[in-house]
Amino acid sequence: MSLITCPNCGEEENLDGVIKGEPGLETITVTCGSCDLSWVRDRTPTCPTCAATDLRQAARSIVEKSRGTQLSIQAMEVVFLCPACDAADLHTWNQSNTPLRPREMPVDGD
Repeated sequence: MSLITCPNCGEEENLDGVIKGEPGLETITVTCGSCDLSWVRDRTPTCPTCAATDLRQAARSIVEKSRGTQLSIQAMEVVFLCPACDAADLHTWNQSNTPLRPREMPVDGD
């Protein structure tokens, strides 16, 4: 699933974006290379399942194998959780206030 598509022709890949504005007030103007439509991208996080915009911000860890089978946190990513669709993850985040477990664990490269 693409994060953004042209509202006119449905193009998902031939898109160019330009960021303008002061920090914190930036806008992203997207131009479709297929039909030449330009629009300002809505930066409001939206649930991909139910389209809700009342999302909660949380952190999710990104892990990699450091030695043998030992897993180490390499980075954190900001995720937006929907109270309806991500209720279990949101409950875990609210109870622990520690990074959520990764969605995918590293696999052996054998």
